[in-house]
Amino acid sequence: MKLILASTSPYRKALLERLQVDFVCDSPDIDESPLAGESVRDMVVRLAKFKAEAVAGKYPDALIIGSDQCAVLDGEILTKSGDFENAVKQLQKASGKRIVFHTGLYLLNTRTGHSQAACVPYTVVFKSLTQDMIEHYLKKEQPYNCAGSFKSEGLGIALFEKFEGDDPNALIGLPLIKLIEMLDNEGFSVLG
Repeated sequence: MKLILASTSPYRKALLERLQVDFVCDSPDIDESPLAGESVRDMVVRLAKFKAEAVAGKYPDALIIGSDQCAVLDGEILTKSGDFENAVKQLQKASGKRIVFHTGLYLLNTRTGHSQAACVPYTVVFKSLTQDMIEHYLKKEQPYNCAGSFKSEGLGIALFEKFEGDDPNALIGLPLIKLIEMLDNEGFSVLG
């Protein structure tokens, strides 16, 4: 069966490449707006499902992976900062606190119609950050297209006190441990 990643994220693509399996990326076109009263966990699973379903019609004999992520700090959803000033504000708020990343994962078998869904949380605990630390980091890494204004796989690791969770890949946007389990359930083994 073909393996399809319903995503244009270079981060998710790089994570899936770690498994050394052949796959195709396809760009889902969906409305990612949250629904009124929807929990973050429900939202990321729903959006992961919609992403997989958005490309499913093109692949009648495939396993399609959809994933979506949302970061939450003090009950507030973090967005991509877009620029230096907004990134400074985000990191000032995060200083000394916990950010929980909720990553929705959905696997659709278009041959059988079977699907699996999960939400995998992962927490980062920030050090107490000074203004100089924040500005130095942002000027070096410029993580303005990342929720929370940091890249844990780069220099951003210096911002943290610790990580908490079962799968560090969930932090970057594709929980590989859970994905491997789901693929195994569909008879697709990454180890042959």
